[in-house]
Amino acid sequence: MSPKKINVAVAGATGVVGNQMVACLEERNFPVRSIRLLASSRSVGRKLAFRGEMIGVEELKEDSFKGVDIAIFSAGGGTSSHFAPFAAKTGCVVIDNSSAWRMDPEVPLVVPEINPHAIADYKNKGIIANPNCSTIQMVVALNPIHKKCGIKRIVVSTYQAVSGTGKKAVDELADQTRSFASSREYKTSIYPHRIAFNCLPHIDVFLDNGYTREEIKMVNETRKILEDATIGITATTVRVPVFFGHSESVNIETREHISADEARMLLSKAPGVKVVDDPARNIYPMAIDVEGQDLTFVGRIREDESIPNGINMWVVADNIRKGAATNAVQIAEILAKKYL
Repeated sequence: MSPKKINVAVAGATGVVGNQMVACLEERNFPVRSIRLLASSRSVGRKLAFRGEMIGVEELKEDSFKGVDIAIFSAGGGTSSHFAPFAAKTGCVVIDNSSAWRMDPEVPLVVPEINPHAIADYKNKGIIANPNCSTIQMVVALNPIHKKCGIKRIVVSTYQAVSGTGKKAVDELADQTRSFASSREYKTSIYPHRIAFNCLPHIDVFLDNGYTREEIKMVNETRKILEDATIGITATTVRVPVFFGHSESVNIETREHISADEARMLLSKAPGVKVVDDPARNIYPMAIDVEGQDLTFVGRIREDESIPNGINMWVVADNIRKGAATNAVQIAEILAKKYL
């Protein structure tokens, strides 16, 4: 029996993530009957390739979703907050990549390798939330261990690529790198300081408690996805001069003991994970290796000798694909197959 054909819309289709969402729908052979590409009025008239055709971009409006079954949003929190309810009212199911709906108790926050059952709760508001990119790759790596022996505490430091900020940030890093290398004056507009040859311990806005919003996102989203509010989590998120691919140093304290070898074996069998861990041969995950990949790469798996039940690991993934576009399309695949 052939799969049901789905009418799809992509809101924010001309952005870095939106472009990748369109590409993922094609790559994964999603059963698209029709596709509507939506963006701001500035992008109207542009065309994007999909299955050998050039599809014109339409302006995102409140009535853009009539006849659409699934709308995948990557257009920013304010846009999603305004337009997603209009889409849902038409009977369209929204998969939203912004932070607008992630912590709404009525909206499921989904990573398909971990909690696909939560997709059923889309019926509450007609919306499913896609988690933050840095959260997705971390929980994909930690879920097998949490299921096996329970995680008591997580300490994570991230090293996040500029593509997480968008195309202008990618361009700024490239421009600054060229300027700096040729001893020319450089411009800073996207970040408060030079990003080329630098690290900024600052992603999103600072809150009253000294953490950034990005760090608090990781705390709250991880607990919601793993369905365990008791996990202690602290995060430090850093922007680094890398174009694509987020890297994370993750330290966990488990409730029951697990050795590094046991953790490595568990992760080697986990869905969505690829273990790359042979430090004696200088083999470990790197951002330059994960671009264009949909798996979460894990290496440097070792026991934390400072506590009885501790494990360290290094987690790397393509932030535009698994960290955003691919995860959203995976949700759409389950939604189309099981619920529509």
